[in-house]
Amino acid sequence: MKLCTYQVGNGPMKLGVALLERNRLLDVAAAHASLRGAPMAALSSMLALIESGAAGMQVLRELTERSSSLEPHLVDMAKVKLRPPLPVPLQIRDCSVFEAHVRNGGAGMARLKARLNGQPAPAAASGDIPPVYRKQPIYYISNRFNVIGPDDVVHWPSYSRVMDFELELAIIIGRTGRDIPVSEAGQHIFGYTIFNDFSARDQQSIEMDGWLGPTKGKSFDNANSIGPWIVTTDELGDPSGLTVSVRVNGKPWVTTNTSGMLHTFADMIAFISKDETLHAGELIGSGTVGGCSGLEIDHFLESGDTVELQVSRIGVLRNKVIAKTT
Repeated sequence: MKLCTYQVGNGPMKLGVALLERNRLLDVAAAHASLRGAPMAALSSMLALIESGAAGMQVLRELTERSSSLEPHLVDMAKVKLRPPLPVPLQIRDCSVFEAHVRNGGAGMARLKARLNGQPAPAAASGDIPPVYRKQPIYYISNRFNVIGPDDVVHWPSYSRVMDFELELAIIIGRTGRDIPVSEAGQHIFGYTIFNDFSARDQQSIEMDGWLGPTKGKSFDNANSIGPWIVTTDELGDPSGLTVSVRVNGKPWVTTNTSGMLHTFADMIAFISKDETLHAGELIGSGTVGGCSGLEIDHFLESGDTVELQVSRIGVLRNKVIAKTT
């Protein structure tokens, strides 16, 4: 299933199931209330559904199977505004597990930093990536309140002039757990979505000289775009061979796939949950798919650009970036 959070006009945000072949969304809360005569708390929001576990998902599947007889509760997609499918995740952890991005992103940052400082481009780096990237998943914690969704506008922070995108795959945790073994980690994944980790590269180039990871280079209002759907694990299948592409103003910039991960999502879950509770409703990003950032291809965004990230079996996540004029 493809699940979403949406609004009609200025109405409340609602949980929906996408029926793409009919260009409709199923208003699951209203559909359930019409059949059962009472609302169900698990259908009041995406987070409520996730936290309800198997019981809520079973009701959702039954409603979806009966959708052809629930016409009054089908909403024309042309009349809705898709919101981030999980508007406020309980936590955002963003990993970096694609070897190509670790290698080429590092080279791109060195190139950009030299350019910003008026220095000649550095020689191409040789040798392997830092060994720690192979030893364990590397991640940082991002601001969960900076989340936006499809077609929202990113107003670029005033302190930055180098605007960049990052195409990532993200999982939503569906079951709370601690010390989760790799063999059981897949049972804790609720679904998958697209994640655009917008990055202020000039600011990031400064703060990465410290040892604490990115701060204002990735933490500003509307920096974390997710959507358009959360695709359940049974529908998406294996996430390691998805075709991905980036378009800017309709022009193709990158086409590649999600192979080349140093660690699987199961590895990430197992590592993060060591002696630490991982909660249902958290988001974990894969890090940038190799080649899927302007930093790697030396091609950055400009004010007014519309960037589209497409992932097979999920969909397209679209946002516009606008720079501040002062």
